[in-house]
Amino acid sequence: MLQMVIDAREASISTGLRVRRVLPFRRRRMVGPFIFLDHAGPVDLIPNEIKKMDVLPHPHIGLSTVSYLFAGQITHRDSLGVEQIIKPGAVNWMTAGKGISHSERFEDPNSLAGGEMEMIQTWVALPEKAEDSDPTFENYQPEVLPVFTEKGIWMRLIAGEAYGMKNNVKIHSPLFYVHANLNAHTKINLPTGYSERAVYVAKGSVESGGHDYLKGQMLVFSKNDESSIKANEDSTLMLLGGEPLGDRFIWWNFVSSRSERIEQAKQDWKAGRIKLPPTDNKVFIPLPDDRSRPSAMPPQAEPLS
Repeated sequence: MLQMVIDAREASISTGLRVRRVLPFRRRRMVGPFIFLDHAGPVDLIPNEIKKMDVLPHPHIGLSTVSYLFAGQITHRDSLGVEQIIKPGAVNWMTAGKGISHSERFEDPNSLAGGEMEMIQTWVALPEKAEDSDPTFENYQPEVLPVFTEKGIWMRLIAGEAYGMKNNVKIHSPLFYVHANLNAHTKINLPTGYSERAVYVAKGSVESGGHDYLKGQMLVFSKNDESSIKANEDSTLMLLGGEPLGDRFIWWNFVSSRSERIEQAKQDWKAGRIKLPPTDNKVFIPLPDDRSRPSAMPPQAEPLS
């Protein structure tokens, strides 16, 4: 059965970039290992205003960020020295592990190619054995990601396994993450074999169990639910889930199974022990002035992407 419907809330991650935040939610922090989901855009700015959307260098620990664009482009730079133009359909998987910093810049007028930019970013919590691993960044181009098509259905597997598809995106625990486009009146079933599953309506509207759901809503299903999802109109969905990892603390951009590890990360960032991207090290986001302790509830300070 449908366990919960989460309505996206508005948040801001830079001067010119507002997002719809879905996870974490006060009554549902995670779905499988997914602990964060932001939907940015569509953003429609004139070219000389795109710098307002820049997200300055900031740190992460204990998680992987997954950036996936529908439109536009972003320049990613991180403390490993990676510089990557992120384009639609590619999977950009940055594992913070014991600590990384990165920035997301909108440097080219083509960042708003077609007049808009639109992105989904998720965070995937790491299992305890990987929380203090060395940081990494991988870019997977669209041609290496399997696609399933059927009448009225187009699906790309972003990571994990689902619908008989599997790819080589490096993950750390069992999960699935799928981008699906459905024509109006087309129906799909939920992926099977996972304890926790959810569907985020990124565009359009859908029907499930006799009820309608709109853009900006996430539907969270129980383990054995065999519900289907039917598009009421042409719709874009993000299907995600996997196996739970246990409790996680979250504060700002830090995630860990240990609250004391987050306290250490705060001091590391404040003291400059987490390096800045070598080609983007002139400015950075300081530690928020927030004295709250790490919590199993959503953070006091707004997370960044």
